[in-house]
Amino acid sequence: MLKPKKSLGQNFLTDQNVIKKIINLKNIKDRNIVEIGPGNGALTDKIINERPSSLILIEKDKFLFNHLKNKYKNDKKIKFYNDDILKINLEKIIKNNSIIFGNLPYNISSQILVKLIKFKKWPPKFNDLILMFQKEVAEKISGKSYGRLSIISNYRLKTERKFNISANCFFPKPKVISSVLHLSPTINVDFNIENLNNLEYLTNLFFSNRRKIIKKKIQKIFNSDQIKQFKNLNLNYRPSELNKEFYYKATVIFERG
Repeated sequence: MLKPKKSLGQNFLTDQNVIKKIINLKNIKDRNIVEIGPGNGALTDKIINERPSSLILIEKDKFLFNHLKNKYKNDKKIKFYNDDILKINLEKIIKNNSIIFGNLPYNISSQILVKLIKFKKWPPKFNDLILMFQKEVAEKISGKSYGRLSIISNYRLKTERKFNISANCFFPKPKVISSVLHLSPTINVDFNIENLNNLEYLTNLFFSNRRKIIKKKIQKIFNSDQIKQFKNLNLNYRPSELNKEFYYKATVIFERG
């Protein structure tokens, strides 16, 4: 029996009904598929049964990587990568019109999502992301819990919360509930941000102390002419009281200098 490694945040999904629900979210047949962190191959088995055009498996754990490579060695449609998802050039290796699946490690799930959002070419090669997060993180992404992550995510992705998954559906059983999100790329036609690092920088600056009003930070970042471009801006607002469009506009103004 394959044992998950706590050091890598591994929790294997074991419930077959949940696996089927995830697979059924999109038509996989003849599509290019990427799976991040396939683990023991529970989801992979079902993906293969749906006959995709190609399948890329990215697994950091050397032991699990060898297990998967041996298990699927006769399937010529599969490419295997023994790599860290945060370090691999994912934009380079995936094919057009891909669906990306992932039961993401809780401790790096936000970093993985931001990496996907920051692809240089947009629209990207992927059409759909079907990813599993800790429920609280999923709420931040979807905007139910408003903050940095929802602002950054919503700039480039349409987010749909699909369903929650009980801790009982995993081995070992985590201490949290998980949620599955379906995210799809969009084009923001209202705000042309040149570098998403700037949006990341500004949201981090504002939300570093979300209880304080924005007045001092606005005056520190922008000059008087730039501040005039924010029509009817209440400087006594707190970061969470400003909608996402404010942060997109602020980034555009910041980039213009």
